Amino acid sequence: MPITQPDVDVVIIGLGWTGSIMGLEMTSAGLNVLALERGADRSKEDFLYPKPADELKYGVRLKMMQRPRQSTVTIRRNRQEQAIPQRHWTTFHPGDGVGGAGSHWTGVLYRATPNELALKSFADRTFSPGFLPEDMTIQDYGVSYEELEPHYDFFEKVAGLSGQAGNIQGEMIEGGNPFEGPRKNPFPLPPLPRTLTDTLFTKATQALGWHPYPYPSANVSGAWTNPYGMQLGPCNFCGFCSNYGCLNYSKASPQTCTLDALKQRENFAYRTGCEVTRIVKHEKGETVKGVIYRDADGNEVFQPAGMVILASFPLSNVRLLLLSEIGKPYDPESNTGVVGRNFSYQITGSMDLYFKDHQFNPFISAGGSGQVIDDFSPDTFDTEQHGFIGGSYIYTTQGPGGAIGALRTPPGTPQWGSEWKKQVRQHYGHHMMIGTTGTNMSYRDVYLDLDPTYKDPHGDPLLRMTYDWKENDLRMTEFMAERMREIVAQLQPDYHTESVKQRGDHFDPSSYQSTHITGGAIMGTDPKTSVLNRYLQHWDAHNLFVMGASAFPQNMQHNPTGTVAALTYWSAQHIRERYLDNPGPLMSPS
Repeated sequence: MPITQPDVDVVIIGLGWTGSIMGLEMTSAGLNVLALERGADRSKEDFLYPKPADELKYGVRLKMMQRPRQSTVTIRRNRQEQAIPQRHWTTFHPGDGVGGAGSHWTGVLYRATPNELALKSFADRTFSPGFLPEDMTIQDYGVSYEELEPHYDFFEKVAGLSGQAGNIQGEMIEGGNPFEGPRKNPFPLPPLPRTLTDTLFTKATQALGWHPYPYPSANVSGAWTNPYGMQLGPCNFCGFCSNYGCLNYSKASPQTCTLDALKQRENFAYRTGCEVTRIVKHEKGETVKGVIYRDADGNEVFQPAGMVILASFPLSNVRLLLLSEIGKPYDPESNTGVVGRNFSYQITGSMDLYFKDHQFNPFISAGGSGQVIDDFSPDTFDTEQHGFIGGSYIYTTQGPGGAIGALRTPPGTPQWGSEWKKQVRQHYGHHMMIGTTGTNMSYRDVYLDLDPTYKDPHGDPLLRMTYDWKENDLRMTEFMAERMREIVAQLQPDYHTESVKQRGDHFDPSSYQSTHITGGAIMGTDPKTSVLNRYLQHWDAHNLFVMGASAFPQNMQHNPTGTVAALTYWSAQHIRERYLDNPGPLMSPS
């Protein structure tokens, strides 16, 4: 029999961005809140210099990530293949411990555009009848940009976002992104200092008639105190961003922005080393009554709670719902069920440019430094004539410049030896990257379910990912490759290399792409096609709320963190203002 703990008002599963935000919101409402985190504790002190400045430990061995032996996922490209477990984190990097992926992220913080949040409606009024592929299952989020804008605005103040607004209440601002949705306020802080890569990219894209603007960066450009009283220091371009905790407390993370404020509250507690294995349904089936977890000593524990907030990594969210049998699993054959439906990832590409006469100093870098164009976003040009729906932003960024990962050599260079050393010396600091980060549509046969073969150490099935590139998305990224080549032609490097996907390519999980995993527990207005309603409340259990990018019906071009946070604050607002006084469904099916 499990050990039973005293009842709490709210139990939160996972203590990263969404878990800590929900902890702040629920404790502010006077509720007694407990967070359960599978990994170890991690505080700002873990980021003290020189601890994070270890490329081998964090950049190569991925010390801040989950260990696949504890929990992994199996991957196949279609239903005919045998799914194989990921034994090393390659294509994406799930975070581990308190802070989650928010501790090791790069720090690029975007909003969705109004049309990205209502993509199906946009497509229906924009594209010719029958243009979209029959197997494409894109949907609207069920919440508008106007509804989310105050929550985007608040989280940007929490993170100390640095950048240049392009649209403030309909007024277009020179130097910002002219294609973004209207903002109520400017960015909290100005953009990060410019680098040579920024300057070259800006000149080239402006010559092509496009509209470069600074990356919206959660690596703060100046000292900042956020609404919770948490302080961040100006970024010093140390070069340790992606995969690292910030040694200068300059990168927005749960540690620097939310957790210390939350830990001071008497009605909040958290436990680490606690792996939740089930959300427990009430006997009547209309609500949940708590969770079962294994503690650090291996004991099975039942934690009763009046409300459960699932706030873990998207893949973990979906797996826990499937293991708990809450919501009908998705079946691609019959196109019924919802849990696991509309999984999507991202499609990217890059080009590496080499200049003998330019010195870029890549060891002076920040994850959120760079310039971007949104001229080829999903709603900025006629994509139908090019054979796809979707779009991509094109960017440059400087770094990282580590002695292991940043070594670039010409094609044909030996992998080791004196010639390799010679080429490394000649080419280090003479390299510039241009990249694309694109949309990824959802499809009927791209989904998540429980693997029938492979199990975790507790004997529970692993999550299985069925995923491959589709023609629409490959056409989109081929189009973006042509735009990148136009930029390369403007820059005139001594030579360049390309890493772009082409039609006929298949998903290869052996190399890193992004950690922008989305879908599988999506939001919407119809319980036949969504797991959650528009308030992130589970259709089948009104006291269960599910946070995170697992709610996205398809993946947008922009990085997901800003929208994940805005949706969390949106959900919290309706829990506090409506649900707590009158528990029950917050909306009826449409």
